[in-house]
Amino acid sequence: MPPRIDSTLRVAVVFKDRCQPKRCHLECIKFCPPQRTGTEVIWIDPETAKATISEETCISCGICVRKCPFDAIRIIGLPEELKEDLVHQYGKNAFRLFRLPVPKKGSVIGLLGPNGIGKTTAVGILSGETAPNLGHYRRKKPHWDDVLEYFKGTELHDYLEKISAGQLKAAVKPQYVDRLSKVYSGKARNLLAKIDVGGRLDALREPLGLDSFLDRDIAQLSGGELQRVAIAATMLKDADVYFFDEPSSYLDIYQRLQVAKVIQGLAKEKYVVVVEHDLAVLDFLADTVYLMYGDEGAYGIIAEPRPVRTAINVYLGGYMKEENIRFRPREIRFESRPPRGDWRAETLVTFEGLTKRYEHFELTVQPGKLRKGEVVGVVGPNATGKTTFVRMLAGEETPTAGTVQGKWQVSYKPQYLESVYEGTVRELFLTAIGKKAESGYFETEILEPLKVRGMLERDVSTLSGGELQRVAIALCLGRDADIYLIDEPSAYLDSNQRMEAAKTIRRVMEREGRTGLIVDHDVYFIDMVSDSIMVFSGEPGRTGVGEGPFPMRDGMNRFLKMVGITFRRDADTNRPRINKLDSRLDREQKSSGEYYYAIEEAPTAS
Repeated sequence: MPPRIDSTLRVAVVFKDRCQPKRCHLECIKFCPPQRTGTEVIWIDPETAKATISEETCISCGICVRKCPFDAIRIIGLPEELKEDLVHQYGKNAFRLFRLPVPKKGSVIGLLGPNGIGKTTAVGILSGETAPNLGHYRRKKPHWDDVLEYFKGTELHDYLEKISAGQLKAAVKPQYVDRLSKVYSGKARNLLAKIDVGGRLDALREPLGLDSFLDRDIAQLSGGELQRVAIAATMLKDADVYFFDEPSSYLDIYQRLQVAKVIQGLAKEKYVVVVEHDLAVLDFLADTVYLMYGDEGAYGIIAEPRPVRTAINVYLGGYMKEENIRFRPREIRFESRPPRGDWRAETLVTFEGLTKRYEHFELTVQPGKLRKGEVVGVVGPNATGKTTFVRMLAGEETPTAGTVQGKWQVSYKPQYLESVYEGTVRELFLTAIGKKAESGYFETEILEPLKVRGMLERDVSTLSGGELQRVAIALCLGRDADIYLIDEPSAYLDSNQRMEAAKTIRRVMEREGRTGLIVDHDVYFIDMVSDSIMVFSGEPGRTGVGEGPFPMRDGMNRFLKMVGITFRRDADTNRPRINKLDSRLDREQKSSGEYYYAIEEAPTAS
């Protein structure tokens, strides 16, 4: 039985950045049934020039939601018991957060859930940056005394009391590390030296791989280098509580695990909370995880804590048994694809001993071929030439030596995206892919699963990083092509969006019989989307060697042997899980050469 819904607990949300009354016909007002009979429900606020909705007089018919051309309205009924759990609300018809996680010293606490449902808000409250208003958003300044009274007798009370009194210092690693170069100029070493009051920088240099760029200017650093500078800067601060918002972004799998081990070491003495969308890394890193669910930009609910394995399995299943809540219509499944014989499919592209030389970098790609209908995952450390290889296939780079043979049409999604198009998402699709943008196939097979349909009337320049990524994937898949080159599609996407994007890419390749080449660092993403694997190795920033494609099993074994880690598959969900280094299973798999396909035993009931 679904949770009981109280009709009086109604959440009406208006996304102010999307609401554009001057560009519509005020459909939300014209088609509202109570409005047409004289009851005021929706009006345009003269101060904000945006739509405002009365939650008291709204009847939850949902007509305004469907009629709004800019997808700017949500009307949601919530479980009655949540009335007493409202922690923070940003304003009338604005986002609200229910419940909070509880940090614990000695454990890594993980937050897992979609983008836009309050993870950053929760971090802001737990770090003391934001005082929760308990839903009283009209107050200019919330009172911590009210908050402490509200949480009196709970596990969270003592923690919030210390944070509000300044007895606990917090350090927060922000989500968007690419903004670091806009607020600081100078060498990375100088920035970290200013923060390093405890003399701990030397201890972080090797595990975080800082030495190769410490003496370079912040403005010259790549995304992965900026990420490691931000993580080091956060750890060097003299704090009691450390928050890491998406620490794996821009990092390759080896760097992600190195960072995870450093964070685990920090958690032995401090409070540590991590927001992470790479499920393999979260599984390896966290001890306890709080699942979050809700509606993007409208509300977020924090569920009860679970051990990390249970939490991720529940997240993939989409149903919380204890709370009787289904937060995803379908469960996410993983397939363990056994070794296969060589495909008989026709060869589409053949590359013969490619070499590309730059002033300080040289890439060598061993001979290989791409076949029709094959989805090839591309894995390897950062700065070993994966993107350079993709650009050679796309015709944007010319090999110094060697040839790429075959006749094919390319659709290419680059690694770094810029919203330079002036116009709406719909206009972008019509310009780039023509009439196909209005077809039922494009809408149901690509726009709907990628959750792009609601963005069609929005200007491309207003999209967030995750929204722009989904639009770029849809645009790439919507073009008619023989080979789809997709570079780092999981960047900026939350865990759910990554799984949906992987399934969408694979489904389109299978149904259209097209070839895909997918570069990514998320092992779950690569596992879901790939038939074969290309492996890149070398000395990052100096040399790179590309090999393959190999059958999935052979390729992942080569790659993971190079990284020095092993994966097993979860007995319940079949998802990849990283083995603890030097554990019994890790040693057994390494000795047998099976780095990726061991099935773990199902946990016994206690």
